[in-house]
Amino acid sequence: MTDQRVHNPLKPTFAELGARPETVTALSAMGIDRAFAIQEYALPIGLRGGDMIGQAPTGTGKTLGFGVPLLDRLLSRDEGADGTPQALVVVPTRELGLQVAKDLAGAGKTRGIRVLPIYGGVAYEPQVDALKKGVEILVGTPGRLLDLAKQKQLKLDRIRALVLDEADRMLDLGFLDDVEKILSMLPDDRQTMLFSATMPDPIKTLSRKFLRNPVTVHAGHANDEPGVSPQTKQVAYRTHQLNKLELLARILQADGRGLTMIFTRTKRNADRVSEDLDFRGFACAAVHGDLGQGARERALRAFRSGKVDVLVATDVAARGLDVSGVTHVINYDCPEDSETYVHRIGRTGRAGATGVAVTFVDWEDMPRWRLVDKTLGLDLSDPPETYHTSPWVFSDLDIQTDVTGTLPSAQRSRAGLSAEIEEDLSGKSRRRRKGKAAPAAETPAPRRERRRRRLGSPSGTDAPATETPAEPVVAADAPTAAASKPRRRRRRRSGGSAGAQPSE
Repeated sequence: MTDQRVHNPLKPTFAELGARPETVTALSAMGIDRAFAIQEYALPIGLRGGDMIGQAPTGTGKTLGFGVPLLDRLLSRDEGADGTPQALVVVPTRELGLQVAKDLAGAGKTRGIRVLPIYGGVAYEPQVDALKKGVEILVGTPGRLLDLAKQKQLKLDRIRALVLDEADRMLDLGFLDDVEKILSMLPDDRQTMLFSATMPDPIKTLSRKFLRNPVTVHAGHANDEPGVSPQTKQVAYRTHQLNKLELLARILQADGRGLTMIFTRTKRNADRVSEDLDFRGFACAAVHGDLGQGARERALRAFRSGKVDVLVATDVAARGLDVSGVTHVINYDCPEDSETYVHRIGRTGRAGATGVAVTFVDWEDMPRWRLVDKTLGLDLSDPPETYHTSPWVFSDLDIQTDVTGTLPSAQRSRAGLSAEIEEDLSGKSRRRRKGKAAPAAETPAPRRERRRRRLGSPSGTDAPATETPAEPVVAADAPTAAASKPRRRRRRRSGGSAGAQPSE
């Protein structure tokens, strides 16, 4: 959900659109009174219980577009709910799931609606315990939902409403099989809603097999065009790979820059760019799929709280991530297609705020970029060849001409990622093998005593501990049994002869 505290008296209120009085009260407490376009068009259809395909630019409040109808159809505990999930929201990423769950919980707070985010990368036990206590709305990623269902910990046979958020991603080849398995567990008599900023025609065709007479709702852009916020200033520069970092360091010193997101194509590149910027004095963090859930949440918390003001991410963070105050988005690597571009730059220019989107285009990326430009009608098909000394960079982005590639020490005021504590979400410390008690504290083993043997005693037999060990006999008239044993070698004094005996 995006920040809707930008009031527009021409827009209808949620009460006028038919939302429950309790929901209106909860939204008002969050500073939300009037609806955005997608909410204005989607709420009447959703409140009637009809299936729907909703498409709108990022940052225009799609979460409440399906969230308010969900809350209207649910029973709370006071209304007789028994704790079995009644609504399901399926999302492609963990970060989006946490965000949607937080927004729905806020909108249903006055009625005590329980919302549970379910995602991988963390321990099963807390999620299973929450399911046993009872929830009304589940927000989950496909993998963890299926895992819990296979373990008989999750029942979906009473779901009244299903939402596929970021539906174009949910119905592509990577998630389609999992989505179909989840759909097979749901009752046929349900409401189904699909929402996304981009909805290619093949995805629309595929989605209709899951919906019954759906109504398609467009808000903020033409029917055949992905949504790009008009509040975002978009520029593109043709850059050399070896000069990108120098150019990036100067853009990060633009006047009025707030929180900034930088997108790379690979996880390795995200780590490298983050480390290089940290070396140059910028407070930054990286988010990508190879990080554990605790590390990802730590980076996002630090970014939201302002301890770091630069977040370097792969496209895992472009889907639905909403952070207030993001003023700049920089495509360090050229996006693969128009849908990726829309979702990336949609992190800024949200809820009526302005933003800046900068795209670096390498020479080898020019065919891909021209296709993106043609699809979206950006009129940026021929970006100028640009280096960190190019004068138009400073004028385009309000950068002082005397900045260097390193942030001055006087401007390094952020606490940094190290100021944010990483939580252990694995649950390993609580896991014990079934039937085995926790191991007791280890005690050091007793030290083994070494004993000298009497000369002539049976091999391997130690002398009694109470007896004083005898000195070995090496005289010529030693007993026959002792003479049959190998002669013990003695150290010679330095300078002594080979046959000399050591003196007493």
